[in-house]
Amino acid sequence: MSQSDVPQDSHHTQTRLTLDLWHPNCWAIEATEKAPGGVLAHAIYNTPTADSDSETVNGLFTAFGDSASEVESLFDVIKASPHSGELHELQERFGRARNAPGSIVREFFLEYKPSDMVCPTLLKHGFVHSEPVRIESGREEWQVCFMGERSEIDDALDGVRRDAPAEVSVKSIVSADSTPHSVRDKRLDTLTPAQRRVFEHARDAEYYQWPRGTSTRELASDLDISKTTLLEHLRKAESKLLDP
Repeated sequence: MSQSDVPQDSHHTQTRLTLDLWHPNCWAIEATEKAPGGVLAHAIYNTPTADSDSETVNGLFTAFGDSASEVESLFDVIKASPHSGELHELQERFGRARNAPGSIVREFFLEYKPSDMVCPTLLKHGFVHSEPVRIESGREEWQVCFMGERSEIDDALDGVRRDAPAEVSVKSIVSADSTPHSVRDKRLDTLTPAQRRVFEHARDAEYYQWPRGTSTRELASDLDISKTTLLEHLRKAESKLLDP
């Protein structure tokens, strides 16, 4: 069953949450700890192997990064993981690069063990996956709907921590009739960590005020990067945020 097959009737989705999560034996968490870039997890399918005594799942993913070399390094680490199986890269992209974080995106299918998945545990405790999972720097960000009463969330999260086992914290929580992400938030989510760090520092330092409160040279010095690198990150961030 794919994650998108889970019923999501509006009368069941009491609360929307953004979860920051870590769990063991995850190839994506381990890979993004070791290499730059990140992974978006889309649909997951049940795919029994030829060996009747075992079963694997096959997932659709997007690898992203600031450069082709970053994504290639990430692929190398994923392939070397003891928790990953066969990787098949797609020849065609889904959508344009700006629809995913990073300047470079590459889609792929990967086979791995269902016992390494945290999704069944989340579902067991009432958390329904609602958007692609974003994995960066060894952490997963889950957008979920909770199927019970809001007062039951803490106990449900304790159940995930116990059964996965997982480290879980709540980054945001809103009622079901609220808009989970503004257009601005969704655009910010398309930035890589480096692009977001540079853009948010420039904004906080009043670089976009008139007259400007700082210079690109000062911003680069604050972040301990070259002016060329800073300008490259700012240009890419501004392109994504301003693109209609």
